[in-house]
Amino acid sequence: MTLPRDDGFFMPAEWMPHSRCWMAWPCRQSLWGDRLEMAQDAYAEVANAIAAFEPVTMIANPEDLAEVSLRCGSGVGCLPIPHDDSWTRDTGPSFLVHERGDLAGVAWRFNAWGQKYRDYDKDQQTARSILEHLDVQVFEADMVLEGGSIHVDGEGTLLTSEQCLLNPNRNPDLSRSDIEEKLRANLGVEKIIWLNEGLIDDETDGHVDNLACFAAPGVVLALSSEDSNDENYAALQDNISRLRSSSDAKGRPLEVIEVPQPDRMNNDHGDRLSRSYINFYIANGGIVMPSFEDAQDGQAFEIISDAFPNRTVVSVSATDIAYGGGGIHCITQQQPLI
Repeated sequence: MTLPRDDGFFMPAEWMPHSRCWMAWPCRQSLWGDRLEMAQDAYAEVANAIAAFEPVTMIANPEDLAEVSLRCGSGVGCLPIPHDDSWTRDTGPSFLVHERGDLAGVAWRFNAWGQKYRDYDKDQQTARSILEHLDVQVFEADMVLEGGSIHVDGEGTLLTSEQCLLNPNRNPDLSRSDIEEKLRANLGVEKIIWLNEGLIDDETDGHVDNLACFAAPGVVLALSSEDSNDENYAALQDNISRLRSSSDAKGRPLEVIEVPQPDRMNNDHGDRLSRSYINFYIANGGIVMPSFEDAQDGQAFEIISDAFPNRTVVSVSATDIAYGGGGIHCITQQQPLI
């Protein structure tokens, strides 16, 4: 089996130019319940915010295509691709590039975040469907992985969390070193930086896109808490400590910029919503970041604006998305420009 690394492919940083953004229309009634229409409105708002910077394609189940096109408006393209739900970061491909100008993608195995949902047969095929639509090379990975569990700097460094990638509900037969080798082989990275635990009640089991991301080579934004009584405090402090003691694949010590977490907000079952300002989308010339009508919204906006001085930062309300278990980064997938 040919591996991306052996063919010279690698995963570029998210701030590199995009040809488009991929999203998927919310449709899992059992997840969203009576919040489904509000979630759909929120997705449409995110799509249109991103469309101000780059093209957006919303995949929709074929029977929903006309309605989705109407709801999203003329600024968002729609494509009929069957799917079970709407987390394109996790079900879509991890796009790869080659220095000669080729585009490809990894289609990871998908098991609905450790079998948390029964119906995911369509989502298992989403990555391949998108890559086949684009007529680019498909690399089938022999490992369960969601795109929200990793973040790269495009220069050989990858961030992830032990809680997610080492969870026995994903790849019980793979050791830590096995997983590291598969990340290197499929994404062209050299160094893996492991964070530990994710947010409390996060059904993704600690996706890193709630915890930390690269803002530039050697620069990491990390979610933090100053309240020692907060249930996320210890995990977030540990993650920041790990980052501050790490260097990237080029040997650069990491500069860590802390971003405060929003205050606690519960879902209808009393579980804490996984709300994070780190869960934003980097677009061509812009950042589309979540807001939560929270006391920390303004400070988070300023920190992220300072971290991306050459991009226009736009806030979009993301609480309705958080009720489904994710954020703006979770529902988007960038396609690199070739």
